[in-house]
Amino acid sequence: MSEHPNIARLRDGYAAFAKGDLAALDDLFGEDVRWHEPGHHQLSGIHEGRTAVYDHFRRVFELTGGTFRAEPQVLFADDDHGMVLMRLSGSRGDRPFEVLSTQVLRFSDGQATEVWIAHTDPDVMDETFA
Repeated sequence: MSEHPNIARLRDGYAAFAKGDLAALDDLFGEDVRWHEPGHHQLSGIHEGRTAVYDHFRRVFELTGGTFRAEPQVLFADDDHGMVLMRLSGSRGDRPFEVLSTQVLRFSDGQATEVWIAHTDPDVMDETFA
C-alpha cells in the first residue's frame, strides 16, 4: 500500500523545517495558511498567511538560539486533513524544554490551509516563551 501524498508533503515539510529551509515549505503551506498557536505567551495567536507563519517560525528559532527541534513521531493524512504527533524540544537561555505536541492540518488542493496546535504541557510552552 502506498503512502498518501499528503503524508509525503508533511514528511518533506518537516525535513525542510529542520534544515531551516522555509522557502521549501511553500510546497506544504498555502499562501493564505492560518496557524493557530495556543497559549498565553508572545508567540500565541493566529498567524495569517505564509509570511506571518514563516516570521513566527523565525521568532521561534531566534528566541531559542537555534536550539528548537520539531521531530515528527507519527503522521496521518487523507485528502482533507493531516495530524502529526511530534516532540518539540530546545532551550531558551538556561531553560531547556521538551513536550509532545499535535498539529492538525486542513488541506485544500494539496496544501495546508489551516493548522491547529495542541501541546501536552501548555504551561511549559508559556514559561519558555513568556
